[in-house]
Amino acid sequence: MASPRKMFWVPIIQVFAIGILVVGALSPDYYSSKCPKALSTVKAVVVAAVKKEARMGASLLRLHFHDCFVNGCDGSILLDDNSTFTGEKTAIPNNGSVRGFEVVDDIKEAVEKVCPGVVSCADILALAARDSTVFLGGPSWKVPLGRRDSTTANLTAANNDIPPPTSNLSALISSFANQGLSVKDLVSLSGSHTIGLARCTSFRSRIYNDTNIDSTFAAKLQKKCPRVGRNNSLSRLDIATPKHFDNCYYRNLLNEKGLLHSDQELTNTSSTLSRVKKYVNDPSTFFKDFAKSIVKMGRINPLTGSKGEIRINCRKVN
Repeated sequence: MASPRKMFWVPIIQVFAIGILVVGALSPDYYSSKCPKALSTVKAVVVAAVKKEARMGASLLRLHFHDCFVNGCDGSILLDDNSTFTGEKTAIPNNGSVRGFEVVDDIKEAVEKVCPGVVSCADILALAARDSTVFLGGPSWKVPLGRRDSTTANLTAANNDIPPPTSNLSALISSFANQGLSVKDLVSLSGSHTIGLARCTSFRSRIYNDTNIDSTFAAKLQKKCPRVGRNNSLSRLDIATPKHFDNCYYRNLLNEKGLLHSDQELTNTSSTLSRVKKYVNDPSTFFKDFAKSIVKMGRINPLTGSKGEIRINCRKVN
């Protein structure tokens, strides 16, 4: 996902298609007595960062996605390389692309001041995703909390499990299914591309090779993204309202103006196309479905109980 976002409840038992099982471990009230100021502290830092740079909202949301798709929502994406393992930051989907680590550092520093050793980095990512989405005009949701942090990272899984922007629809469906996420989740969570920017390397193939792309749209992008060079040239994921979380992303798809190949793929089958149209015509349904799906995603294989740790510094194990 190129550059990257819950009203909810905690099911006692939720079983995903591939057997991921979460038994009442996470709760929106997890920090209510452990650290009553945790949520407000996280929100204050996020809002300040997104006010300074709107794109940061998409970046923080994307960190949560890329974290959860690799061995679950455990904060592993935040770990720097060390003598024991190579982290996930240099994985192909992340290298030179994921950002916002300094903001996460600032959030962690702030929560450590109010509640030392209590709030996990994985939970910070989940909260920052919600707070960024809300600040940019999107839906709100109750974030299930209580995740703990991993003590290792998985570069191989990051390279294999995060779907690239060149993915076709069957690959996207398979990738999401491997995480216990449905086609409906795929379409709703893709709506996170209503905010943020993408690098030329992410959409070059689409603007020169795809046929299901508006010709004027492609020509404008080709001026910014030549066949060779300018790899880091940035373009809006949503050409209409890139700093506002809304349903314009789906309208762009109907007009063959999806920036990424993987975006436009959502119009390739009747089932996904019908949902795209539904979200164009009913933004409230999009908001509702997005919130449900991101809560579901946030429950992928969390570390709870005595598993993992609460990192003091999100970039390294204790």
